[in-house]
Amino acid sequence: MTGSSVKCGPADIRDGEIRSQRDPAVETGDAHVVFIGRIRSPWRERSECPKNMRQAREKSAGDCSLEIDEAWRPGLAGLAAGDYLHILYWMHQARRDIVLQRPRHRETPAGVFSLRSPVRPNPVAMALVRITSVDPTAGIIGIDATDALDQTPLVDLKPYLPAIDHPSDR
Repeated sequence: MTGSSVKCGPADIRDGEIRSQRDPAVETGDAHVVFIGRIRSPWRERSECPKNMRQAREKSAGDCSLEIDEAWRPGLAGLAAGDYLHILYWMHQARRDIVLQRPRHRETPAGVFSLRSPVRPNPVAMALVRITSVDPTAGIIGIDATDALDQTPLVDLKPYLPAIDHPSDR
């Protein structure tokens, strides 16, 4: 599940956008990422997906969960309903070769690293979710919302720790 299934060409870019000379979707990489499971959501098409977690929560689909593969289920020990969790996931249908983008909501192009667009060299996304339930035996974590497509591959889970993750005002 890499971005290589994305069918895009030079005509598929907006005015002001610039393609990279390299397309990571077709290169052999040096990272060996192992997907630990998948995100389950009501979003079957990219056009249905909320643009961000705020919109996802506003749509309050409620049918969102993380399915963890059996080998990784022991790693769920210590998670509990009510906890917040950072999820990292691979936006497997995202394009990977646009380095200067012109999002629909902006009048001028911006660099990929100044945007939260799914179009990026390594389409890794991160979201902060609230756990609504945990079934470690089945490997199912219920979550409050997601802006990811159904079956999006999971890369990692990390607990949200307010004392560490919340920036101070100092």
